[in-house]
Amino acid sequence: MKPDIQRELIPRGEALRLIRSLDNLKTTFLAAAEQWQLLDDTGDVPAEPSYTELLQHAVDAQDLSRDVVRLAANFARSPHSTNRAGRAVFVHLATAATLSSHAAPHFAETAETALSLPQAAGPITRRHRGNSMVIDHASARAYLRRTSESLGEAAKELHAHLDFHCFLSAPAQRAIPAPPSPTPSARHR
Repeated sequence: MKPDIQRELIPRGEALRLIRSLDNLKTTFLAAAEQWQLLDDTGDVPAEPSYTELLQHAVDAQDLSRDVVRLAANFARSPHSTNRAGRAVFVHLATAATLSSHAAPHFAETAETALSLPQAAGPITRRHRGNSMVIDHASARAYLRRTSESLGEAAKELHAHLDFHCFLSAPAQRAIPAPPSPTPSARHR
């Protein structure tokens, strides 16, 4: 293998470890987006939404975001973030880090609005605040889903890179058979 191609490769073990991390985070973000609900069983904002539960969504989203930012920062410090495959992975990681950081503030806004909901002056104010909560909570969940998608795209880039590994190593694995030894011909006797 040529040295410049060798430099472009992310070691297989490191790529597999990163894929596992990305897949785990992707699943966690998607599960959070699906599980963290605001609306009740009838599809309405509860009369007294739980500030504590909604604030916990913000805390958990912040923790998840920290994990993605840390993963992106660690990858940025690796020598592989500057090669072709690494740059593609890094772009998706940077996007995921940015998207994930937007979820927690929206969850926090939802929780803050939940505190003021019971003191709403009238049904119109209550409806307006309820709609604001729905929008903020839905936006936060959308950021979680989009983060999950970006993490999945980074994993896809690494899978494609591993396929490139296989492509490069396939010719090396296939030994070229030695040419058959010449059979004595009758003319050379």
